[in-house]
Amino acid sequence: MRELQEPRLQGPRRHARDSHHERHPPRLLPQGRRRGQRPQRGDQGRHAPDRSGRPREGQARPDKLPRSDWRHGLAMAKTTANPGGPEMNVDLALELFSIAGSLNSTTDLDFLLQKIGAAAEQLLDSEASAIMLVTDDKKHLFFRVASGEKAKALKTMTLPIGQGIAGWVAQNRKPEVVNDTKTDPRFAGKFDKASGFTTRSLLCVPMMFRGELVGVVEVLNKREGGYGEGHIGLLSSLANLASVAIVNAKIMGEQKNFFSHVLELLTASIETSRPGLEDYPIRAAKLACSIGRALEVDEYDYRMLYYAGVLHKIGYVAFKSPRLLADLGVTSASDEMLPAFSSRMLEGIKMLDGAIPMIRHHKERFDGTGYPGKLKGEDIPLGGRILGLVVKMEELRSAGLKDAALGTQALKEAQAGSGTSYDPKVVEAFAAVLESQGGIW
Repeated sequence: MRELQEPRLQGPRRHARDSHHERHPPRLLPQGRRRGQRPQRGDQGRHAPDRSGRPREGQARPDKLPRSDWRHGLAMAKTTANPGGPEMNVDLALELFSIAGSLNSTTDLDFLLQKIGAAAEQLLDSEASAIMLVTDDKKHLFFRVASGEKAKALKTMTLPIGQGIAGWVAQNRKPEVVNDTKTDPRFAGKFDKASGFTTRSLLCVPMMFRGELVGVVEVLNKREGGYGEGHIGLLSSLANLASVAIVNAKIMGEQKNFFSHVLELLTASIETSRPGLEDYPIRAAKLACSIGRALEVDEYDYRMLYYAGVLHKIGYVAFKSPRLLADLGVTSASDEMLPAFSSRMLEGIKMLDGAIPMIRHHKERFDGTGYPGKLKGEDIPLGGRILGLVVKMEELRSAGLKDAALGTQALKEAQAGSGTSYDPKVVEAFAAVLESQGGIW
């Protein structure tokens, strides 16, 4: 069975609200205060340690918080002895809250790990950082994220567990402080030779998740003084954040892999449901995505447009099954029922929530004379307007037109229906796609 490849937007396209929160992390208000309300006398005393850094009477000690709680890291950052290191400032605290808040939602693991590495460097006043993960066979470590101008040279290198300081930390599941690498026989310096970086001191801690080794995090070259016991707790808290992010990313990857295989099976079912549909779902999805890209849809809508392009004819599978027809409340079916059938068959699949309205309304017309809802103009979901044009263009291919002749006739029909059958903006985008691809798709 062939593997489906989802087309991706060029370059990172995060939703506008995501970039807003990265630039402006939400302010954290004391319990009971509303945004805009002035702090009452005593607010600071209830929520902050005294000037010595010790908790006030009745305040929870950070070392009593569950170590699995990401807030433990923030509490430790404020109250753990940190000899020779700067006190964590508000901006850094907000950055850590931002990282913690992203753990269950981000799809960009490298971006999140880079933020964790940068926070470690700032919090521990270090020149560089690295995050190394365990290979699948549990025998080596490899660099997932490393800072520095020549860090790319490290991406292809591995370290046997048990060798070097990082390998020792991975093998023993214990943190290690080395304030003079020249005096430590475990330090071989092969990564320094590859990157051109000179390591003078380092702090390395293991990343653990439910008793299993995930990897190690290390910071290199403390700018003032040396690393101490107080720094171990800080870096360990960041390592906990990193391990959660890595495990979450793995779970999300497995879910995506499962969904991709389900999508393959559904695609095969569509292709065999009627003559002439072989390769149709993928062609339709690619053209829909090309038009979506020309219209600069965001990454979420782009992905939903792909799913809608692949699955909008899934209702044909029900046409051949009396049991499925009965489940849908009918005894027979016609092509006019396809949008409703297809969308109803996909209801309940959370990952397709954004694609279902596109499928349901792809037979609407821009002038309001289509079906099933007789929606008009921009009341029709943009994905539905795009898909409606794509379906018509693919019908021309089914009629036997090919290559340049197909492109010429398709553009002529699209322009003839602009403003009545099709959204003029979608027609313009389709014309731009044809021009960019030499008149064919």
